[in-house]
Amino acid sequence: MEPKRFLITGGSQGIGAALTGLARAAGHAVVCTGRHEEPLAHVASATGAVGLVSDNSVPADNERTVEACRREMGGIDVLINNAASWYDAAIGELDMDAMRRLFDSNVFGMVDLTNRVVPLMKAQGWGDIVNLSSTSGTKGRKLGTAYAASKWAVRGITQCWQAELRPHSIRVVSICPSEVQTRWGGHEGRDNPNKLYAIDIAETIMAALAMHPRAFWPELSVFATNPWSEQ
Repeated sequence: MEPKRFLITGGSQGIGAALTGLARAAGHAVVCTGRHEEPLAHVASATGAVGLVSDNSVPADNERTVEACRREMGGIDVLINNAASWYDAAIGELDMDAMRRLFDSNVFGMVDLTNRVVPLMKAQGWGDIVNLSSTSGTKGRKLGTAYAASKWAVRGITQCWQAELRPHSIRVVSICPSEVQTRWGGHEGRDNPNKLYAIDIAETIMAALAMHPRAFWPELSVFATNPWSEQ
C-alpha cells in the first residue's frame, strides 16, 4: 500500500494506539486524536504521529481536527472511526443521560466527523473509511441496551455510507471485534492470553486497507480462536 494520510480517532490507547503504530511503521502519515493528553502524547512520541487532544462528541473539536489534518498532512485519505465510550445497565435502571452521552460519542460524533471528511474524499475521488463496531452490534446481550444499540447503529450507518459512497470510489468498512484486552470502561487487564489483543484488530484493519482499490470487505467480524482455553 502506497503512503497514505490517516486520521485515527481514539488513538491514545487500545486499538487506536496499535493501529497508529502499524500505520507509522508502514510509512503512512498519521494524525491520532484522543481525550486524554498524557497517553496521547506518549503514543505520538513513540510512533512519530501527530497527537491532537480532541473529543469527537464536540462539533468544534471535529472541525479543529479536520483543519489540523489539512495543515499537517494536506488532507485525509483514511478515516478510522475508532473513538467510543461504554455504558451497560439493566432495563428498568438505565440512566438516559448516560445513554445519550454514549450515543454522542459512538454514533453522533462519528457521523459529525465523517460528515466533515467526506467532501475532501469526494474531491480527490477516493478514500477509505473504517468504522469500529462490535460483535455486540450483531447480537443482543444482557445489560447491552445502550452499548449494543450504538454498535448496531454503526453497522447500519456503515451500510448507508457504502450505498452512497461506492460511486465515488470511497470504501466504507465495518469492523466487529469480539472482546479485546484493552483498558475499557475503566477496567484494566482481563489478562487471558487467548482473548483478542488490540494488535489483532489493528492488523485486520491494515489488511482490509491493503486490498486493491477495486475491492473491499463490507464487514469483518474478528473472534478469538479459543478464548476458553486456560493454556
